[in-house]
Amino acid sequence: MSEFDLTLRNARVVNADGERDADIGVAGGKIAAVAPGLPPGRTDIDAAGRYVMPGGIDAHCHIEQLSSMGVMCADDWYTATVSAAFGGTTTVMPFAAQHRGDSLRRVTEQYLASAAQKAVIDYSPHLILSETDAVTLGEDLPALVRQGLTSFKVYMTYDRLKLDDTQLLDVFAVAAREGALAMVHAENHDVIAWIARHLLDAGHTAPKFHAVSHAPAAEIEAAHRAIQLASVCDAPVLIVHVSTPGAIAAIASAQALGAPVLGETCPQYLLLTAGDLDLPGVEGAKYCCSPPPRDADAQEALWRALAGGVLGIVSSDHAPYSFDAGGKIPQGEATTFKQIANGLPGIELRLPLLWSEGVRKGRITAQQFVALTAANPAKTYGMYPRKGVIQPGADADLVVWDTDRNARVTHEQLHDATNYTPYEGREVTGWPATVINRGRIVVANGELKVLRGSGSLIPRDKPAPALQRREPGAQASFMRSIFSLKPKGQPT
Repeated sequence: MSEFDLTLRNARVVNADGERDADIGVAGGKIAAVAPGLPPGRTDIDAAGRYVMPGGIDAHCHIEQLSSMGVMCADDWYTATVSAAFGGTTTVMPFAAQHRGDSLRRVTEQYLASAAQKAVIDYSPHLILSETDAVTLGEDLPALVRQGLTSFKVYMTYDRLKLDDTQLLDVFAVAAREGALAMVHAENHDVIAWIARHLLDAGHTAPKFHAVSHAPAAEIEAAHRAIQLASVCDAPVLIVHVSTPGAIAAIASAQALGAPVLGETCPQYLLLTAGDLDLPGVEGAKYCCSPPPRDADAQEALWRALAGGVLGIVSSDHAPYSFDAGGKIPQGEATTFKQIANGLPGIELRLPLLWSEGVRKGRITAQQFVALTAANPAKTYGMYPRKGVIQPGADADLVVWDTDRNARVTHEQLHDATNYTPYEGREVTGWPATVINRGRIVVANGELKVLRGSGSLIPRDKPAPALQRREPGAQASFMRSIFSLKPKGQPT
């Protein structure tokens, strides 16, 4: 009897730090061996002529989540994870979202229960914080971090989600104390609201004015401010969905000073522009996300930041709302740019688009592709080396790539529950052929091979060592002394 449950033979194995020709032997859901000439497994896949890479980790996506505007995602845990799997993703990291008045602990318990029933691949949610009360920050958040949900997102905009600077400091202080990672949606709410008010007063309501109202300055200022506020508490911070050269510069400057600051971007900022919103009627709403797509110069700056390591993660920010009155355009043709549900679907296309536009066009290497989509998310969010690498002992999350497959993107070929894709008609070269999660063949020959609810929750360690608190300088030492103070009357 074979020592391997599964063998991938004759593969070109690509990791973030190198590539080589080898076979991969899988046993008990783990990678047991990576070497030439392994014996056939009980299931044997000949990967001759194909790249085999770690399964993708989508570190920022919205699944079965109610938005702050009261709109439910079109995708539940089942449809979203099926779509992710067909796109080569084997672990998703969506959000257990606390809205005002919600118990963070209760929201998270309900979210994980739904995932256990429906997800077909692995999952490890972040949290979303909209409350900074004593129970949320003093009890629920620390308890959930210790259970392995070691990252959370906060917003600097949106009426029902935004935190002010004092609240952000409270949150960053908990992150520093608990060893958690704060993810920040960095846009200046007042700037956006001020521009939007003047646009609406002048009768400018079309979707294209969404991009006008979300001025680059709103993102740049908020990114700077978030980084500086986090530094007060010596807390690691990750600026999500970066879209502007100015925000890139803020992150790069902080990194040059040794600050624990990371950045992420998404395919929509690499491939779309604000011009895509300028369509008749409300068609431009299909391209509305926050921040909005920018211009060709911003795209090139983002590609350079990915290649240079300033931005370390490419996520989908999958936010699937149906293009109808129940989703993206709540008032139908009368929907103004301020009423459009923000976000784009893209969980299935993240990896094919990045491969086609990045690797095929020479903007990034195959090793950088693995780093941006698997290894860096695993390291950043405390899953490495269980995830994000092909080596003995890691989970057998593997994707066999058909790098020569040409496809024209259509919504009909995708597996999410929305009724459109913003990438309709785009030519893509390179597509996952076989997708394996913990040794299970999830997708092969264009068919789903696993059952609803067969994915697993992945508890996480604390953020990567590079994001842990630095050696204490004067500011850090001062803040730590404040954190250690006892309330008046308590024994020291």
